[in-house]
Amino acid sequence: MGLKFPYRYRILIFLFFLILITYLDRVCISVVGVRIKSEFNLNNEKFGWVLAAFSLAYALCEIPAGALGDRIGQRRVLIRIVLWWSLFTALTGLTTGLFTLILVRFLFGMGEAGAFPNSCGVISHWFPKSETARGLSSVFLGLNVGAALAPLIVIPIAVAYGWRATFFINGMIGLLWVLVCYSWFRNNPSEVKSVSEEERKYIEENRRFQTRHNISVWRSALKNRNLLALATAFLCSQWGNYFFLAWLPVYLQEGKHFSEHDMKMTSFYVFITGVIVVLSVGIVSDWLVKKRGLVFGRRLFGVLAQGGSGLCILLACLLSNNTMVAIMLVIGHLFFAANGLVSFSACVDIGGSNAGTVAGIMNFFGQMGGFLLSVLFGKLADLANNFTVPIFVLAVVLVTGALLWLLVDPRKQVILEDNRKQIPAQQNII
Repeated sequence: MGLKFPYRYRILIFLFFLILITYLDRVCISVVGVRIKSEFNLNNEKFGWVLAAFSLAYALCEIPAGALGDRIGQRRVLIRIVLWWSLFTALTGLTTGLFTLILVRFLFGMGEAGAFPNSCGVISHWFPKSETARGLSSVFLGLNVGAALAPLIVIPIAVAYGWRATFFINGMIGLLWVLVCYSWFRNNPSEVKSVSEEERKYIEENRRFQTRHNISVWRSALKNRNLLALATAFLCSQWGNYFFLAWLPVYLQEGKHFSEHDMKMTSFYVFITGVIVVLSVGIVSDWLVKKRGLVFGRRLFGVLAQGGSGLCILLACLLSNNTMVAIMLVIGHLFFAANGLVSFSACVDIGGSNAGTVAGIMNFFGQMGGFLLSVLFGKLADLANNFTVPIFVLAVVLVTGALLWLLVDPRKQVILEDNRKQIPAQQNII
């Protein structure tokens, strides 16, 4: 291509800010978790149910949100869900106790559920196959930057104005993104006059997306062993994700006795260093796919992400020196940062025109894993009166997820069934 900055790369900036806002809003409750627990007199088990309410709603709405985006267009869905979750981000600041907190976080999770599957749908429309992982790197760059910025933004606001103010301010940020989405973004290159004819043809001739009906989801999915292997591996991985995003601040302060300031800086370093991994893995993974094939390029990072992360989290638990604990957690997340990128790249690989739906199925399984971690982590910590037991369980689950990646073959594309006729469940792709 003779373009210095192809138009499709502007879409990456657009998706970057979408996911940055998603995680800024999501991580906010974890960063002020100790303050909320104190005000509402919540133990770890009760706080776990607050976190679990979000992940349960997220799981239940993943598939409908992804399928709806594939059916009516990602633009229409994204506008609606960002407006929805921004409202319930703000309403979190008005909660009065455990019941209202669980209710509002459940409704908040319903909105956020559509962000990742519809981002995959956007990538499948706007990017050629050879740039799948590179395209998704912007999504996971936004994840890490949003999660890293959250403690730096949220804690000073909470100290100055109270924890409730953090949710009011975060809730307003999403509205700005919606204005940009409504006025600028379109679902396909053919709908944008600023896209050159050369770039449009290059994208449309080489992308995963092709026009096809895709309605019946579960019947095809549950027959497809390849998708089930990917989804189960992702279920295991979300135990790690929810540890870092939801439980890490509480674990550091109550399990390792970090000060709020030390927790803030450790959380920042854990996520900001992940930016390096996301930027490099997107490029290296696409390069490995060209050199060694799709199977090797995806499986390598899938195994390393969960296996390496599980071992580092376990080591951090066993160490008593807080500096070494922080270092091991940073290294653990460096491994883990590749997981989302390679998992959603595999969704685009095997999903094709149904990338949003397939991502929704995988993330449904994943968020059910997050639901289990959210509940069990706090419950086990309270029963054992320490955080060692839940950390050991977490490490075992992550290593199991790493091994499951050996069963994933991203060359086998899932073809979801049409209402009118039976279509084979999968086909091989290069």
